[in-house]
Formats: sequence, structure tokens, C-alpha cells
Amino acid sequence: MQPPPGPGHPPPYGPGPQPSAVPNWFRRASPGRRAAVILGSVLLSVLLLCCAGTAIVGALAGEPAPKSTGTAADEPQRPVAAAPAEPTPDALAEAQSPAEAPSSAVPSSAAPSSVAPSPVVRVTTVTERATIRHSARTVKDASLAEGKRVVRTKGVDGVRTLTYQVTITDGVQTGKKLVKSTVTKQPVTEVVAIGTKKKSNCDPNYSPCVPIASDVDCLPGSGNGPAYVRGTVKVIGEDIYDLDRDNDGYGCD
Repeated sequence: MQPPPGPGHPPPYGPGPQPSAVPNWFRRASPGRRAAVILGSVLLSVLLLCCAGTAIVGALAGEPAPKSTGTAADEPQRPVAAAPAEPTPDALAEAQSPAEAPSSAVPSSAAPSSVAPSPVVRVTTVTERATIRHSARTVKDASLAEGKRVVRTKGVDGVRTLTYQVTITDGVQTGKKLVKSTVTKQPVTEVVAIGTKKKSNCDPNYSPCVPIASDVDCLPGSGNGPAYVRGTVKVIGEDIYDLDRDNDGYGCD
């Protein structure tokens, strides 16, 4: 017989033998194992509470219901589109007629631009030098034998500087214009003297004329010539023919 419960405490169980509130394995477990069992129970309870809360929040937020897995008969019937009929040749010709319009019908504004690029024109200044040929003139000189030529002044060419304006189009010269001409060196005229003295057969050492020969003798005399002088002559140079025998400056006297 079990002792009656104390006053104010109803019996936890009905009539009959009452089991112990704590299982025997828990009482026999070590303190560490008991702590582990209690901690695991707490964690499991928290996990269950979290999962249940998440499911409740999802339901309140209006998550979409899962798709029905019913049969095809339960789904609503969709209308079946009929296949298009094959177009006739006349319909094809009418459909293609706008695309086959002649190219001349296209407005000129739609045609690609075919304007040629502008030529590149460049204008430069070019300086060139040209030679001025010297002139020549002759003068008569009576001191020279007839026909003899002597250069008195040597001729020198001059220089002229020419300035041109040159036009170049796309790398090719298309124009050249003279804009300035300046003589930078004057030419020197050449002077040539021409002798006019007549050639004579008279020896210049005597006056009047004594012929030029291998030997000259006085007439009359004993000389054998081949040339002779008649009358007195004055020696004005060297007495090459020995006509002045007495050395008085006169020969054949």
C-alpha cells in the first residue's frame, strides 16, 4: 500500500501502481551525460520552434501554392491554332512587289555620297640663279701689226637671281610664275684689240726706207748685195747693215 498523498496534493496517477517520474537510465547516468542530454533537448526544442515559425511566416506572406500534379484531363483545354494555309502564287507576287521596286525609285538622298575629296594645293617660293653671258667688243690698235688680235680686258659672266611662285597640286607642279628678277653680279665685257699697222719691207732701223734683206749695200759701191740703197739714209736704230762707215749717224753719204 502506498501512503496517501499529503494534504493539498492530489495523487499524480490513478489507482494502481505509479511509475517513477525520472527514468532509471537517467538516474544511473553520470552528471556529464545528464548535462549533455539536457542541452540536446533544449537545442532540439529551439530548432523545432524556429522551423515552425518559418512555416507560419511563409504562409502569412502568401507564398504560391505548389503546382497541381493532377492529370491532363483536370487542366483547362487550350485552343489549338490552325496551321496557316499555303500562299498562292498570286499572293506571293503581291507580297514581293514592294521589295522588287526598281532602284531608280529610291530617293537620291538615300544614295551613298560619291563626292571626290578636295585637291591639296600648296604654293611655295623658289629661287634660281641664271648666268648672264658677257659680251665682247673689238677696238683698232695702230701699234699692232695688221690682223693681230690682243685681249685687253677679259670677259666675265654675270649672275641673275630669279624668284618664282610655284603651285603644287596633290604633289604635282601645276604652275610657275616669275615674281622677281635681280642682277646680283654684273657681267664684264671682253675687249679685244685688232692691229691696223700695215706690214712693210722697210727695216725700222733706217729712214728713209732700207729694204729688209740678208745684206744691203750702198750704190754705187763695191758691195755684192743682194739689196741696195741709193742715197743717204739716217740710222735711227742699230746699223745692222754697216752703212754708216764713219759713224756720223748717216749711211751711204
